[in-house]
Amino acid sequence: MAATTGLAPSFVGMPKTKAAAGRRLPARRSEGASSSVGFRTRKGFRCEIGTDLQEKAQARASSVSALEQFKAAGKDRYMKERSSIAVIGLSVHTTPVEMREKLAIPEAQWSRAIGELCNLNHIEEAAVLSTCNRMEIYVVALSWHRGIREVMEWMAKTSGIPVSELREHLFMLRDSDATRHLFEVSAGLDSLVLGEGQILAQVKQVVRVGQDSGGLGKNIDRLFKDAITAGKRVRSETNISSGAVSVSSAAVELALMKLPKSDSLSARMLVIGAGKMGKLVIKHLSSKGCKRIVVVNRSTERVDAIREELKDVEIIYKPLDEMISSAAEADVVFTSTASDAPLFLKEHVEALPPVSEAVGGVRFFVDISVPRNVGSCVSELELARVFNVDNLKEVVEANKEDRLRKAREAQTIITQELKRFEAWRDSLETVPTIKKLRSYADRIKNAELEKCFQKFGEDALTKKMKRAIEDACGGIVNKLLRGPLENLRCDGSDSRTLDETLENMHALNRMYNLDTEKDILEQKIKAKVEKAQN
Repeated sequence: MAATTGLAPSFVGMPKTKAAAGRRLPARRSEGASSSVGFRTRKGFRCEIGTDLQEKAQARASSVSALEQFKAAGKDRYMKERSSIAVIGLSVHTTPVEMREKLAIPEAQWSRAIGELCNLNHIEEAAVLSTCNRMEIYVVALSWHRGIREVMEWMAKTSGIPVSELREHLFMLRDSDATRHLFEVSAGLDSLVLGEGQILAQVKQVVRVGQDSGGLGKNIDRLFKDAITAGKRVRSETNISSGAVSVSSAAVELALMKLPKSDSLSARMLVIGAGKMGKLVIKHLSSKGCKRIVVVNRSTERVDAIREELKDVEIIYKPLDEMISSAAEADVVFTSTASDAPLFLKEHVEALPPVSEAVGGVRFFVDISVPRNVGSCVSELELARVFNVDNLKEVVEANKEDRLRKAREAQTIITQELKRFEAWRDSLETVPTIKKLRSYADRIKNAELEKCFQKFGEDALTKKMKRAIEDACGGIVNKLLRGPLENLRCDGSDSRTLDETLENMHALNRMYNLDTEKDILEQKIKAKVEKAQN
């Protein structure tokens, strides 16, 4: 992968909190836009970064340079920063669908993207959450500023969008803000439709993909698992999922809202695509009282399965080559396919016969796909109206008071889970010190035992006597270490105790000159160099 200088100057004015995330970042020339970068085309996702020998050589040289600078003068600068959990991304709240679809990463490419991100100089761990409403990258960064810069440049290269343009829409959050954001996402609090259930399944899928590929590190794995726990608790303890709780259900709500009330259930419904989203659309239409639904799909197997599940609804299967003729007989067309190219363009819709005045004389296209299945040009027609995922905000406005109350209850749960995760992560800091202090004491014990045995002579002591002396010395060391080690262990349930534990850790590092933190950081950077050289 084309690497950047490992210790370049950091960004100025980068937002660190959610309040600042929506501010436009200062313009800066993209360092990642070149003629050889990878990009996502309408035909699929393509990453070509790091494929030629010159770029690999540059990556190795950059990594070695980072280590040399670290050894020479950069150690103190790095030690001012703890490895940060960060999220950088864009969502339906900050970015139009036109840009989201360019940055969307198909699930089949998540593992590859994680590998490329982890190859960056300052990124230890990574995960990708890409859905129709968001594309977010979660990382553990050796350096917050350097790591974020590298991820931004990676995003620019994989999408073909200059960093300067991306920066207008990206949000960036760090540590507790990043953790809270993921917990809110998992709980459905950051979704277009509050409490939607599908996002929780997508967060779970991130963990499954990461486990299958071996791509998730210890911190990111625990972060996502705790986010799943938070999402489950919010849904079970607040009843936040009642009503329209998914993009699919909101799409149905929106369509029925736009139709004349007297004829909404008699309108002719067409669903294109019988995947997860399409199936949910069909289920929600059924729950609203629709008795006849036409479904266009590549094959009949999924439609047969849905028909078997919804026996009270007449579900009519049509093959893909009958999509246009089926649309000619529909009042409302829902599109939910994985097609990279639009299924409906202006000339297609313009050729369709008009719909009945009983349903308003306008044909509705509700497109919940990213990339979009209905071209933006269709909205130029007088007898057609197009709605995509960004238009679902109208549905969100319903029952606002009740949603806000449930959201407040959910935040209490999220705060509890956030404290639990941060306590776990903070407690990890003392583990290397415990190991190094134990190793330090054992080295002294073994050295003194060797001196002792040499004074007695080789044959003066029996094996039993040597073992007794070794056990006695080991017991002395254990008793001397018991107090310090107990003060380095903490379950994180008491913030005061945790603060004291971390103070004790720093004190022991100073007293015994353990240099634990610097050693760990140097090991991490060495690992990066070895990975680049391989």
